Amino acid sequence: MKKFVVMSSAVAACALVSACGGAGSGSRDQIRAVGSSTVYPFAKAVADQLAKSSPDIKSPIIESTGTGAGMKLFCAGVGAQYPDIENASRRIKKSEFEECAKNGVDKIAEIQVGLDGIAFAEAASGPSAFALTREDIYKALAANPYGKPNTAKLWSDVNPKLPKEPIMVYGPPSTSGTRDAMKELIMAKGCDENAEMKALKDSDAEKHDKICTEVRGDGAYVDMGENDNLIVQKLEANPAAVGIFGYSYLEENADKLRGLTINGVVPTYQSISDFSYPGARPLYIYVKLAHVDAIRGLKEFVAEWTKSWGKDGLLAKAGMVVSPADIQAKSADIAAKLTALDPAELK
Repeated sequence: MKKFVVMSSAVAACALVSACGGAGSGSRDQIRAVGSSTVYPFAKAVADQLAKSSPDIKSPIIESTGTGAGMKLFCAGVGAQYPDIENASRRIKKSEFEECAKNGVDKIAEIQVGLDGIAFAEAASGPSAFALTREDIYKALAANPYGKPNTAKLWSDVNPKLPKEPIMVYGPPSTSGTRDAMKELIMAKGCDENAEMKALKDSDAEKHDKICTEVRGDGAYVDMGENDNLIVQKLEANPAAVGIFGYSYLEENADKLRGLTINGVVPTYQSISDFSYPGARPLYIYVKLAHVDAIRGLKEFVAEWTKSWGKDGLLAKAGMVVSPADIQAKSADIAAKLTALDPAELK
């Protein structure tokens, strides 16, 4: 296997990774991907397909760490001890890219692989189908809705039209891209239904972010880690509870779960693909370009994604919502050329 040729000035003193000392250094002959639990089953399916189509390439190691935690691992440096790919259920943040660059990871390809939705669901045996709005969700889950401590105990405390059932929500942890997307797409938008909060966004963005996106920690919201299947099990055990996870898990467990409407829209393949569902979001993989020629099979693994994301492809069959044709074409071009992301696009 080829040794890593270190391209970044941040690690120029170590021209060859395999020649560097330290724990975890040395060569590696297997692709390693970390990140989103939502992207995990899709990445695993692509890895399995690569192992079948190219038996001479070792099947990639896919780890479900959560998007945020995965970014930290991915951005920590260049070399065999660091991951090659970050799976993400949200876009990389400007601050994360800057951390990457500081550690010598200054050339990254961003490839959108499909779409997903942040699904709110209850057990099929649940008391009733909730009809939620983004504002309902904000009032139920915010630590300090509109700047005051959250005292809501029942869903009916949030909105008299909702059931008189305790607010009990099983959801993703703070390291999860699903949690980040929930805060951005659902909670912040619900908070901004209030004119005062919307104005605060311009006058004091930091205060706005704290009031509008901080999740309550009094037990009404339960952090379930990066295991979305565990949330499904919890909902079956507690039919009065609500769960939050990627749409693919709702579709996979359609016999056990019922999707809840948000702003009158049910989470479905169609409503996510046309973005009429409020929780629709893109999914990504990020490829460390300094590793492309050093890790055997990395180019082939990226190419396998492009073969798998079509309307009749492997990923659609696994529950991923297919990206629009123009996005697919753009992503295929980036994957083929391994074009580096322009950080000026990030916020």
